[in-house]
Amino acid sequence: MSRNKFLILFFYFLLFTVVLGQVKDYELGASVLPNRYTQQSGFFDFSDPESVNIKVSVWGFVRYPGKYVVPIYTTVIDLLSYAGGPTDAAHLDDLRIYRVNEDSTQVLIKVDYNDIMYENKLTKAYKKPPSLEAGDILVVPGSPRLYARDKVSIWVSIMSALISLSILILNITRN
Repeated sequence: MSRNKFLILFFYFLLFTVVLGQVKDYELGASVLPNRYTQQSGFFDFSDPESVNIKVSVWGFVRYPGKYVVPIYTTVIDLLSYAGGPTDAAHLDDLRIYRVNEDSTQVLIKVDYNDIMYENKLTKAYKKPPSLEAGDILVVPGSPRLYARDKVSIWVSIMSALISLSILILNITRN
């Protein structure tokens, strides 16, 4: 009898794992979860109950990197805003959108933030920014910066190590 119960429980476990574990890039309406803007998990829900919603990711030098559920009409600028904006170390002239097409080919789309923000002031031919699609990954590259407090912290660590080493050498030579 217990073997049959085990097999039934195992079957239900497999069924729920397969059904609930499927990745959905499109959603209709908003999420039913009460806590939609959690910052601990890296999952953010900005879905619109009146629209088709897609799942996209934002990684790199933004304030809140993670996975986002956004309406299909969301632009790159909107997505950057949802992610808390770029940090001061971000390179906004080299935003990258990674996309996997239906035929499993991968595409890299480079976007310049200035082309999007200041399109009416540009003298070169305007290129319309790409729209976001389900499963897209927006990467904001950058390079970490050292500030004055970081430099002071490094120098204090070096000086304390040198002072400790000189005290050790003085104590060894006195004995």
